[in-house]
Amino acid sequence: CMTATRPEDLFITAYRDHGLAIAKGVSVNSCMAELYGKATGCAKGKGGSMHFFGKEANFYGGHGIVGAQIGTGAGLAFAEQYRGSDNVVLTYFGDGAARQGMLHETFNLAMLWKLPVIFICENNNYAMGTSVERTSNVIDIYKLADAYEMPADTIDGMSAEAVHEGVSRAVKRAREKGGPSLLEIKTYRYKGHSISDPQKYRTKEEVDEYKSKDPIQQVLRTILDNKFATQEDIDVINKRVDDIVVESVKFAEESPWPDDSEVLKDVYVDQNYPFIVD
Repeated sequence: CMTATRPEDLFITAYRDHGLAIAKGVSVNSCMAELYGKATGCAKGKGGSMHFFGKEANFYGGHGIVGAQIGTGAGLAFAEQYRGSDNVVLTYFGDGAARQGMLHETFNLAMLWKLPVIFICENNNYAMGTSVERTSNVIDIYKLADAYEMPADTIDGMSAEAVHEGVSRAVKRAREKGGPSLLEIKTYRYKGHSISDPQKYRTKEEVDEYKSKDPIQQVLRTILDNKFATQEDIDVINKRVDDIVVESVKFAEESPWPDDSEVLKDVYVDQNYPFIVD
């Protein structure tokens, strides 16, 4: 998605926000510090894992309430439209969030006002441990757009090229005032929903099948087969990534905790809270 957008475009997502925040330009140090709850974190230590934020990078979260970001994404798109910019908003959510009423209300308004927003459903087959088939009469999530006459497409999320092409088409449409789109990107989650997830809802064979299609490995093979880089080049990159992680942990551990006086800051725009008594 990054290669299909501009830095000025806005992103908003759910609680699996770490990789997207870093890709959008939020610093690795501030992301790690946020995981530690430190004052130098991207949300000043108040957001934690689920609520990363980086306005300077046009990254608007990180939302822990399932589906809440769908409406907020449309709000961001309305703001860009109101200002007269040609920036677009990418709003990410999972297959579980596609069952929320917020989605339908937002789809209706986004189409009515032709908002420059791309709704991206990352369908990894399971909402926690519940399959799509057990939660919806409509198995193909992209078809939810039909009721609103919204352009929609389904994309192989295990192919980086397919994702780039599909998102590029939707971004072009939105930037040219063609309104919103829904993209169902079919992907997979190798790990459990959490460390306490026994994963009894799927088989090892199913997981292994998807791992054989891993998009990172596909891209790596393409790079090596076409001699865009050598294995030695890749090793250097991997070593640099390892160093960045180590550096970010050191930064987070050495950063200060937020002061108690910070607890009410950045909660509301108006700092003059009438209900607070000194």
